[in-house]
Amino acid sequence: MALLIDYYVSLNSPWTRLGAARIEALAAQHGAELRIWPVDFGTIFAGSGGLPLPKRSPQRQAYRLQELQRWRDALGIPINIHPKHSPANELPGAACVVALRETQGHAPAIRLAHRILKALWQEEQDTGDAATLATLIRDCGLDADALLRLSEDPRWLQQRKADTAAALERGVFGAPCYLIGEDMFWGQDRLEFVAKRLSKGA
Repeated sequence: MALLIDYYVSLNSPWTRLGAARIEALAAQHGAELRIWPVDFGTIFAGSGGLPLPKRSPQRQAYRLQELQRWRDALGIPINIHPKHSPANELPGAACVVALRETQGHAPAIRLAHRILKALWQEEQDTGDAATLATLIRDCGLDADALLRLSEDPRWLQQRKADTAAALERGVFGAPCYLIGEDMFWGQDRLEFVAKRLSKGA
């Protein structure tokens, strides 16, 4: 039986962007199923004692920028430390990702989520803009008009609310978060431990 990796993401998170290709590669390497949950981290923070970035102390904000630079350079992933459109309105993209997940499966939903993150953090695109989002959907080989129409159904954002509540119940408090059974790994800098856990099997 394949291991399941529950992958909790923010479509505004540079850390999720930095870990995106590696978590996909690890899942493929170990024959695990990667399941994506683009939850609302505003609600997660409110329920877990975290603070959104603008409310963090100047010291924490400054250190975050240093760490982003270090990880960008260490991984060779070209991200902009001060992206033009961050934070973007992630609701349209999240609705598309959830709709795609629920109708076509996790793999295409992950592909779109990762494309959105690359556009925001590497390409200086406004991922909350409808025209930009349509282009990103097409980049993934999907029917943009159909998916955007589908995403307007309010049930997808209702599903996101339910997913967010479930994430809080499981102890999720930051992005990205990877859960394998009861084992939680917070942050792309914990992927080495994810790999070790996957090596143990079920």
